[in-house]
Amino acid sequence: MEEKKVTWLELFEDLLFVAAVATATRVLFHVENGKIPYEYLLKFMLIFIPIWWAWTGQTMFTNRFGKDLLHHRMFMITQMFFVLIMTSSLSVDFDQYYLSFLIGYIGLRSLTAIQYLVVQRLEQGDAKRVSRFLGTYFWIGIIISSLSIFFSSWVRYAVLYAGILIDMIVPIIGRKYLVKVPTHTAHLLERFALLTLILFGESVVSILSVLEPQKGDWNSISFSISSFIVILAMWWQYFDNVEKKVNKSVQGTGQTIVYGHLLILMSLSMIAASIKLMYLQKTDYSFMLYFLFGSVLIYFAATSLVFHQYRHKLHRLKLYHLGGFLGILAAFFIINLITVVPNIIIMGELALFFIIYAKVTTA
Repeated sequence: MEEKKVTWLELFEDLLFVAAVATATRVLFHVENGKIPYEYLLKFMLIFIPIWWAWTGQTMFTNRFGKDLLHHRMFMITQMFFVLIMTSSLSVDFDQYYLSFLIGYIGLRSLTAIQYLVVQRLEQGDAKRVSRFLGTYFWIGIIISSLSIFFSSWVRYAVLYAGILIDMIVPIIGRKYLVKVPTHTAHLLERFALLTLILFGESVVSILSVLEPQKGDWNSISFSISSFIVILAMWWQYFDNVEKKVNKSVQGTGQTIVYGHLLILMSLSMIAASIKLMYLQKTDYSFMLYFLFGSVLIYFAATSLVFHQYRHKLHRLKLYHLGGFLGILAAFFIINLITVVPNIIIMGELALFFIIYAKVTTA
């Protein structure tokens, strides 16, 4: 398979999408009575998933059919304007800005679907069938999501997400076609890894933002250092696996990478938010434990799933490895739940967990 390189325009587009993700993450900073209300946890997911799916849709098109040509660049540049519209519409008061958010999302998905229809005129054989299939059936989800503009209250979101769900199911239903035009695994992993790297950077920024230099107290400095060690260990585990342990020659539909990274990226945002809230002590101790360890559990499960399928068979983890990781995480959680411990200790526990996770999975 011909090698495909990530272009500078793709990287530039990533920055806009990460800005959208960072804005969505701010929804998690809304705390009432020591907890993030379920309403805001739901809003975070409602905002995050369309952002991820819009980015993923264009990434998958570029992976299979994209070429660094003028018309392809023009499509991507036009999409960036819709990303800006969508990002500027993100707010805790999501209902008030729903129309502009919808315009941004529908614009992004429509342009991706149009690109498939343009390409199908140029391709032959299986590539033509795949591009025509995706370019045709993606419109079902796009049209259904567009109809949400005629509704209000919770019905609006039900219609929006019915369209998004159909959109997400289309590649799964069409797997028998897609497998005949496999993804460029190395390019796909690189694309998701670069987006993940930028989100790791956002996590570091979130950690540094809790420092108050005018005080210069060692408590905030120690907490930030321990938090940075956690992020560093997570980075070590993720990128060493991408670089050294996965088989990039595997040919498939890439769906494990795509859907697995929804959980990876969401959990990264949740971990970054929980670290900041923990330091600011805005949440109840028990809620903070459930939210933080729940986020870590999601991240662990998602990375284990994604890397397991693409690992070289000799390097695949055994069930006792996974059981050991879960046992360590559960032990720390139960101890912290029984006995109230300082936040710095909790961060130390997570740092130890991720160091062990990184060491075992990259050895």
